[in-house]
Amino acid sequence: MQPIGTHIAELNIGRLIAPTDDPRVADFMGALDMVNGLGKRMPGFVWMMEGSGEPGTGNTENAIGDDPQFVANMTVWEDVQSLEHFVFNTVHKKFYDRREEWFQILGGQHFVMWYVEQGHKPSLDEALERLAYKEKHGDSDHAFGWSYLKEAQLHITNACTPPVMESQHV
Repeated sequence: MQPIGTHIAELNIGRLIAPTDDPRVADFMGALDMVNGLGKRMPGFVWMMEGSGEPGTGNTENAIGDDPQFVANMTVWEDVQSLEHFVFNTVHKKFYDRREEWFQILGGQHFVMWYVEQGHKPSLDEALERLAYKEKHGDSDHAFGWSYLKEAQLHITNACTPPVMESQHV
């Protein structure tokens, strides 16, 4: 149950299969402004980590470490139902279903949610700490995924099946 006086933050990270100007990720890059714009107009939307504002770049300038293809998206919502509706009941779902076309399969955690006090805009470092905590300790009140929230139901019927991990060659 969401604590009173809080919103829900989420971080989703991924590594693009190619640089942002490569034709292999053109459909993804071309849809960023539309999908992000829709998200900002959704009921329950509070805040989004922004890039430079250059058209067609979305948040991809918020790279992790020194790898410009390792990108992050972070938003804050009034409640999980608002976030869940946007993710699974809008055009966002069409792009979510195609994520394997544009992103490498990551071996570790890539998505985390947590509660923030209303008005708080989390930093990328804060979000990455939550992600690392979830990976090390599993779901808890400090950091969690969809299945930790009893009020979240759309992920059960609308989420994609997890991609099959390819074997790693050394």
